[in-house]
Amino acid sequence: QVQLVESGGGLVQAGGSLRLSCAASGRSFSTYAMGWFQQAPGKEREFVGAVTRSGGTTIYADSVKGRFTISRDNAKNTVYLQMNSLKPEDTAVYYCAATNRYGDYRVMSVYNYWGQGTQVTVSS
Repeated sequence: QVQLVESGGGLVQAGGSLRLSCAASGRSFSTYAMGWFQQAPGKEREFVGAVTRSGGTTIYADSVKGRFTISRDNAKNTVYLQMNSLKPEDTAVYYCAATNRYGDYRVMSVYNYWGQGTQVTVSS
């Protein structure tokens, strides 16, 4: 079992930055690939980015490439989402997710565990 708790959300002006954190409880954090997803009001949850178990490989949605960076610290059981050059369209609830499966990390169904989400609001 893995429990995930996101933090770091808030209100920021367009062009600003935020760093989200996702702390995982339980053992063997390094055996889980981690993903970030966003869900805007009235929309489906969408893939933002993911990082492999070692942190050696990251993938991103086209909409955030070059602006967002995912990293992880396996010693601290934490994954981060650094968000720069934020836009109003980035406004959403951001969820982190964990999986011990192998597959397409852009797909929600690959993930076993989800956090409760943290709100990010970008004002224009």
